[in-house]
Amino acid sequence: MAEKPKRPLSAYMLWLNSAREQIKKENPGIKVTEIAKRGGELWRAMKDKSEWENKAAKMKDEYNKAVQEFERNGGGKDAGKGKKSKGAKKVVKKSKKKDSEDDDDESGEESD
Repeated sequence: MAEKPKRPLSAYMLWLNSAREQIKKENPGIKVTEIAKRGGELWRAMKDKSEWENKAAKMKDEYNKAVQEFERNGGGKDAGKGKKSKGAKKVVKKSKKKDSEDDDDESGEESD
């Protein structure tokens, strides 16, 4: 069975992927985290983001169609089968100290 389609990139991520090399050229030796920070500053300062928003909208439409096709072909019925769900609770083990205190309580109750 084919895997579920991956979610499309946002307008910002599409733009950042195209602008990353230019940011590196303008700031030689810049760290990855600093590239993202600088990219965020440049994105917020942009006046016209319509080009990237249109590309993102087109990708989202394609994604929605791909998901519908995936579900029509039987995908999604067993999605997540064998995987841990996000809401699954972690099993907490009692510490040995706590167990020994419980044993002491039980033995104390028996003698009464």
